Amino acid sequence: MAKRPPVYPFTAIVGQERMKRALILNAIDMRIGGVLIRGERGTGKSTAARALAALLPEIDVVADSPYSDDPKHPETWSDLVRDRTERGEQLEVARRRIRFIDLPVSATEDRVVGTLDIEKAIQKGERHFDPGVLAAANRGILYVDEVNLLDDHVVDLLLDSAAMGVNVVEREGISFSHPARFILIGTMNPEEGDLRPQLLDRFALSVEVAGIINPADRMDIVSRHIEYEDNPEAFRKQWTEKEQELSGRIAAARELVDQVVYSKGDLYTIASLTSSMHIDGHRADLVILKAARAHAAFEGRNAITHSDILLAAELAIPHRLKRGPMADAQVNMQSLENQIEQASSEWGEGGEVEMDEQGAEEAVKKKVPQ
Repeated sequence: MAKRPPVYPFTAIVGQERMKRALILNAIDMRIGGVLIRGERGTGKSTAARALAALLPEIDVVADSPYSDDPKHPETWSDLVRDRTERGEQLEVARRRIRFIDLPVSATEDRVVGTLDIEKAIQKGERHFDPGVLAAANRGILYVDEVNLLDDHVVDLLLDSAAMGVNVVEREGISFSHPARFILIGTMNPEEGDLRPQLLDRFALSVEVAGIINPADRMDIVSRHIEYEDNPEAFRKQWTEKEQELSGRIAAARELVDQVVYSKGDLYTIASLTSSMHIDGHRADLVILKAARAHAAFEGRNAITHSDILLAAELAIPHRLKRGPMADAQVNMQSLENQIEQASSEWGEGGEVEMDEQGAEEAVKKKVPQ
């Protein structure tokens, strides 16, 4: 079998800064809830998704578990690993790179969530589960090209798992659960049809990508791809230092993100922003906060700023605006910045305190300061 060439380096991708930022933020905190990348063919969507996987650090997993259970977090373990520990088994730990799972458009519900063997359960009293795509993707990347062509029900299943971090399968009174926390990356060409607004809203972040116009940048794209095609190994070595630098920043941000604090004033700014733009529900508020924390961690800070909120809002709001096709729902960044400054002025300088995630959820549900 011919050896596959190395993945095109993430840091070698020219332009498309918004897309790369959205991917990096999800890599830092999988709880953000994924990213939808919309754009014409040949704009680097799948290249960026695959390149991200190569950047991410290796992880510790429970050996022989098809669910990549995290040995450091028993509360997230699959039923399989729980059963093993209850029997007194010693869990062996292995270390490996994260998985990049490519979901075909033809995937069925059973293929995605997995199946329970009811016959074996009835005849032998054994609970046997055949893992699906969600099991393979846990703690990794689940990539769905042409997500707009996937069955809506299957898209719902993916988004549910991305949001909840667990997959529960129940059949005939028998259930099995396993962790399903992954970076969901969906790509699509709007010319081939769109997603329903309800599904658009459930993607945490969304970006529009288009062909680069600047001649110098286009020259760089062509020359880099020719170099890569001529000698993939040599090309990747040229970018090793930058890849390692970015990989290190992501790994450090992953360790820091849960320590990033925010104030009531920050929550008021976010809630005022989404309210003024008539964004339904509260998902956008939570996404902006999580993405802002991830960006602060990426910058090595332990508190969010207005800049973090602005960058997060740029990725979380456009696809949630009520203005017909998403392509027409562009957000003016100067307008966003002005609204953030106005909300900050309304709140004033006093009364700011640090808050935890539970406090944040209660605040944004009310969309008013506590």
